[in-house]
Amino acid sequence: MVFIEQLFAFIRNTFFECVRQPISLVILIASVILVVISNPLSAFTMSDDQRMYIDIGLSTVFMSGAILASFLATRVVDQEISNKTVLLVISKPVPRTTFILGKYLGVTLALLATTIVPAATFLLVEVHGVMQTAKTSFRWPCIVFGAIAVLLTIGTAAWCNFFYGKSFASITALLGGPLLLIAYVLSMFFDFDWSSISVSSEFRFELIVAILLMFLSLSILSAIAVAVSTRLGQVLTMGITLSILVLGLLSDWIFARKILTLEQLISVREAAEGGSLNMDHLALWGCKIGYAVLPNFQVFWVVDAVNQGQSIPMNYISLVVPYAVVMTIAALALAAAMFQRREVG
Repeated sequence: MVFIEQLFAFIRNTFFECVRQPISLVILIASVILVVISNPLSAFTMSDDQRMYIDIGLSTVFMSGAILASFLATRVVDQEISNKTVLLVISKPVPRTTFILGKYLGVTLALLATTIVPAATFLLVEVHGVMQTAKTSFRWPCIVFGAIAVLLTIGTAAWCNFFYGKSFASITALLGGPLLLIAYVLSMFFDFDWSSISVSSEFRFELIVAILLMFLSLSILSAIAVAVSTRLGQVLTMGITLSILVLGLLSDWIFARKILTLEQLISVREAAEGGSLNMDHLALWGCKIGYAVLPNFQVFWVVDAVNQGQSIPMNYISLVVPYAVVMTIAALALAAAMFQRREVG
């Protein structure tokens, strides 16, 4: 019971500390603007503008979440060590593992709460559709419901900030996501001329699955950032975290392609000369280790299947979700191990 109370206290404090950060509000506003701007910018493909918007919009949401994860996760641990406030916690009977786990869960919840805002905006704009020609009609239900959600969010945040001293950034992050999701749901009930339509004709389940899988990849990235921040400062942690993200997106190109080539080469050589250990075997083992250790963020990117109208099989999801859990646990175990011997005094 004591463990649960301590963990909940860390999660709560970290969560509100993260959503109050000005950088969270800046990235949230920038990502929302970029998602909206992606609509007219996608109207120049000469073929399938809606597919281009889905690629650009989801990429914008993912990159904003990745940048936000690197910012937030690096601050919550490094700043506590730099300010010596961690001594107040470590000096009490609080395990360091509980501290790391609470920080990670708080950061991840804040990351999801903030990233839901551009994700919901993306879904709302996707229902509206790309303006392919100058004669294309606006889908006013999407615009009206979206504008009401934005005005209610900004107005409520400003009211709470002015009269009650609440953080404008935190109210915006916590209220914007739910209101935009409500606007998204309501917009699916109406057509361009406000005539009622069937929700099933507008709802795209695969798109929701793609966003949820993207959130899983961000949870892994957040765990990696927390692990790196236990030993390094904010700048180095951000650099290493984003570098791991890029390498993880290129994991198939870096390792999988090399593994396939080496396996074919070794099988041909063994058939001709017999089995013998050589440098190719060592290179193959090294590539397999690297492929297993480095998180493969590409497996969470299923936008191509969404654009091609293909359903995402449940057996694929049943493999990806445990993979994300294992990678997250591995990163948190590494974080706890590195933080155990970290000098914080």
